[in-house]
Amino acid sequence: MANHKKIAVICTMGFRHSHVDVIVPKFVTGFPTDEGLIPPQVKISSLYIDQVHDDDVIMAFAKNHDIPVFRSIRSALTLGGHHWRPSDELLAVDGVLLIAEHGDYGQNEKDQTLYPKRSFFEQICGVFARSGKSAPVFCDKYLSYDWPTAKWMYDRAQQLNVPFMAGSSLPLCYRKPWLEYEIGVHLDQAVSIGWHQLESYGYHALELLQCMVERRAGGEVGIAAVQCLEGDAVWQAGRDGLWSQDLVKAADDCTTAKNPGQMEDNCPNPAVFLLEYADGFRAATLMLTGHLKGWGFAGLCNGQIQATEVLQFDAPYPNPHFSYLGLNIEQMFLTGQPQYPVERTLLVSGVLDALLESRHQGHKRIETPHLRFTYEPRATSPIRPMGTKPTGAAAMERTFD
Repeated sequence: MANHKKIAVICTMGFRHSHVDVIVPKFVTGFPTDEGLIPPQVKISSLYIDQVHDDDVIMAFAKNHDIPVFRSIRSALTLGGHHWRPSDELLAVDGVLLIAEHGDYGQNEKDQTLYPKRSFFEQICGVFARSGKSAPVFCDKYLSYDWPTAKWMYDRAQQLNVPFMAGSSLPLCYRKPWLEYEIGVHLDQAVSIGWHQLESYGYHALELLQCMVERRAGGEVGIAAVQCLEGDAVWQAGRDGLWSQDLVKAADDCTTAKNPGQMEDNCPNPAVFLLEYADGFRAATLMLTGHLKGWGFAGLCNGQIQATEVLQFDAPYPNPHFSYLGLNIEQMFLTGQPQYPVERTLLVSGVLDALLESRHQGHKRIETPHLRFTYEPRATSPIRPMGTKPTGAAAMERTFD
């Protein structure tokens, strides 16, 4: 692998089943997919980890595979260059994998976890700026917990001409039945359904929604206002027509990852995210903890309701949806071209922050003029599974350590 592009991993924590654990080893041992085990075309050449968990697995993995572990982000990107010798302050890697999703970090009054993504990205960009050259960066999941820092990261990447991609595995998961809109589709309404914590899993449900509705006629124009509701107000909003009960039922009907019974009976504290787009389009995301254990989407297209379940597969599978995420990240490292627009992640990051502000302010409607920006989805599809469940290497139990 001497001629392979060198990749630095910058992460917060790596215990079993953490994002570091289900992403990074695939870049070393191969990506288990429906088409077989695909060998990596890049080389993990350095690792920086901010916190070591009591049950850490990534440090041992790095030792077993001769991956150097550095004590700073700067040294991980310069492969040991010394800051007191400016001639050594040179970028020595060809890409950066930034994973800051787990760790012992505080929360603010909006229940947002204060992951140090901006701090990490600022240090990465500092090496780029001093070196006079940049490299592709992938940021796992959202850009940052709040809009100002997320927008700063986006603007800094633009300023330094950094090929920048971000997001989670949800847009790249298995779909049952398969549903993908053509670009320019006439879409009347849409919903996504999800579960668990409003920030960490709410991002997933919103990203699932956005990767579908961004393909509507006219392209993405941004979001004008949002509102978060909880408890009985969620069901009342459905009765009042603020979200489509027919679409939510369709999404729920095709979702198998759930508890038996009705959502109204199973959810002690449901939540709904109401989204008003700048072009008048309306959509909603329902977080149905206690009822769902997975994800679904439904849209009204030319008078027809279409729905799909978005399927993730964990143990005993080797988390194959993360294989497809990894392959898209690798492709950006190889080509310097993001596989999908980072503006999607920027928009969802800002939307989630505004929704949690709505919740913090007593569930009031929040105007979002800062989220009125445009972008176009990619005409070419990312690398992802086309089936409804893992097969081949994607269905084999994990064997790497």
